[in-house]
Amino acid sequence: MNRKSLRLERHTAENRVDGTREERGMNFMTKQELKDLACGIIDEHRERITALGDSVFAEPETGWKEFKTAEKIKKVFESLGYPTADKQCITGVIAQVRGKEKKLKLSVMGELDALGVPDSPFADPETGAAHMCGHHCMIAALSGVAYALHDRRIMDELSGDVALMAVPAEEFIEMSYRGRLRREGKIKMFGGKQEFICRGLMDDVDMMVMQHTTPTEGEQETPIKANVGGTSNGFVSKEVFYVGKAAHAGGSPHNGVNALNAAKIGLVAIDAQRETFRDEDHIRVHPIVTKGGDTVNVVPADVRIETYVRGASVEAILDASQKVDRALKAGGYAVGAETIIDEVPGYLPMKPCGDLQDLMYANLVQLLGEDAVGRSTPHSGGSTDAADVAALMPVVHTYIGGAAGVAHSKDYHIVDKELAYIVAAKALTMTVIDLLADGAKIGLKIKADFRPQMTKQEYIDTWVNMK
Repeated sequence: MNRKSLRLERHTAENRVDGTREERGMNFMTKQELKDLACGIIDEHRERITALGDSVFAEPETGWKEFKTAEKIKKVFESLGYPTADKQCITGVIAQVRGKEKKLKLSVMGELDALGVPDSPFADPETGAAHMCGHHCMIAALSGVAYALHDRRIMDELSGDVALMAVPAEEFIEMSYRGRLRREGKIKMFGGKQEFICRGLMDDVDMMVMQHTTPTEGEQETPIKANVGGTSNGFVSKEVFYVGKAAHAGGSPHNGVNALNAAKIGLVAIDAQRETFRDEDHIRVHPIVTKGGDTVNVVPADVRIETYVRGASVEAILDASQKVDRALKAGGYAVGAETIIDEVPGYLPMKPCGDLQDLMYANLVQLLGEDAVGRSTPHSGGSTDAADVAALMPVVHTYIGGAAGVAHSKDYHIVDKELAYIVAAKALTMTVIDLLADGAKIGLKIKADFRPQMTKQEYIDTWVNMK
């Protein structure tokens, strides 16, 4: 029997708990009965779940500005009578769901924010925001979990609490705006989950479960519809200012210092470093020029670049970051411009919890069939602030299909709401039940076996306050 079959057999045995209710002589439900009940409740609320997802999609908002979106999920939580706190780190919303005991506390997360994709046919005409990464599906699924757990027949069997968290600002964009928020003391970090950590909102949480919508893979008759996720890059972010000297571009350019030339040299110098990046470190450096000057007849004196430096480990990120800094400074040195580099810690590399992935895998197989679920994914060059949570506690960051097109582009769209909204809600809820049923036996074991990469204080000292 292969490893996959062994895992499924073990999970099936665990789902039986200690026999049927009649065999135990009690009225308790088995885990499978709880899951069936939860999935039935989600089915009963599918119209509301779908309506919420569609409404969030229709009114996209970028990070730290998700006021309408936050209000929508807040209304769902409050309609169910959950103790709910809004305005958490500006726009976050947290609802508390109480179990019969407090042996463990789980967080189920969904992300509130959209991207800036102004050429999308679904973009907000004023802001250019568009849900081209499927975060609206996450909020829809989160509402499905809320509906399911509202039934006390479920929570009265679970030995732990659940925090339903709608979190701001996963997309690391609009750097100038976020820099202003930080200078004003409104945020410490640019990512929402990072801010939740820094503000103490994760202090009483033991582990986190979430899913992310993804394009459905494969062209075979039964395509891969979901996978449990895998590792991904972390990054640091840089905003670069080249300060030159203005002069008449036609009449006296010799009296100026061309900051655009400094930037061009800096970018070429970065390219000269690329052969030093090791394949296994998955380094990605992708700068853009956000300001190239002011007017065409003036020597550019104010030129700006934004870039990420991504990698598969903190050590690799910092090594590549130093090389990029040297290259950028070389551009300024070459023409006599001042080079100012404002570096901000981005997200840590993602290292998910294998035990949580096993639970999620078994539930996805039950919902979709074994041929439709992937065990893992290749290392991703992208990044997520879920990785920062995963450095401190067990996390599963699952990918569930339903989208088509290329993420973060104008052609991204949802083609299967049943998968993206409803199946996602069921998979999350079923995993919560696995973790908290039977006296939270499985959840407590995962917590005991987990070895964090760092403590919260170490995270703040080494990453949040990175110099």
